[in-house]
Amino acid sequence: MRHGVKLNRLGRKSAHRKALLSNLACELISHKRIFTTLAKARSLRVYIEPLLTRSKKDTTHDRRIIFGYLQDKQAVKELFETVSGRIATRPGGYTRIIKMGTRLGDNAETALIELVDFNELYTKTEKTKETGKHTRRSSGTGRKKTEKIPAATAVPAATAQSAAPASAETEEKKEA
Repeated sequence: MRHGVKLNRLGRKSAHRKALLSNLACELISHKRIFTTLAKARSLRVYIEPLLTRSKKDTTHDRRIIFGYLQDKQAVKELFETVSGRIATRPGGYTRIIKMGTRLGDNAETALIELVDFNELYTKTEKTKETGKHTRRSSGTGRKKTEKIPAATAVPAATAQSAAPASAETEEKKEA
């Protein structure tokens, strides 16, 4: 019986499993999203979330600890330069798993695992909407009234229109 066993072995020996998760983590960091099986995506989430939490503090010790897991200098550099800045305010839950259906060849469940802060479609964007105070009113009273144009603003527009033809007429007289 497997009471309390939280680790999915993924059908591999421990060294092979560690190498697989390390490679998947490096690819996720560099590409920001990868397409894999659902079981591997869930195992990768458990593997990479503590590494992402550690990357928030940029110390030599944390870099060495993460390098011990990833064994890839470029992935560690990318993690500390770009990824940690985007996830600095997030208190956890750095990855998102989206089920993609089954694979055609072996009917394995596939999934897309991605870093949450790097997907512009799902992230919330702040709307710069300048609106006034909203109140709930009964129907019919919330209509906007038409504003009348003040006479002072209407007169200069009329004089500008009448001045333009006059200047055109004077130019024609000067030419003749």
